[in-house]
Amino acid sequence: MARRPIVPRIEAALLCLLGLGFLMVLQTWFFPVYHFGLLLVIGVTLLNIAVGNLPRGAGPLRALLMTLLLLAIVAAVVVIGILLVPTLAQLGQGE
Repeated sequence: MARRPIVPRIEAALLCLLGLGFLMVLQTWFFPVYHFGLLLVIGVTLLNIAVGNLPRGAGPLRALLMTLLLLAIVAAVVVIGILLVPTLAQLGQGE
């Protein structure tokens, strides 16, 4: 019996975790569960950006290395965006 490639299995696991995170955010009884659910949704979303761009037939090691590279690119874009906010805000004021 042939096993499915790792990337589709990771994507399925991420979707399950995303659903769990949303359920944790929707509950209104216990704030720490809400807080962890929100962090889970954010983390899984960022990880899904990287995993969603992997080749479907990538092996485990290649998938891991490419995921780390793509997460580094996403982090760099976020940091550059944060650093550009003051400059862009001044441009918007027309001074």
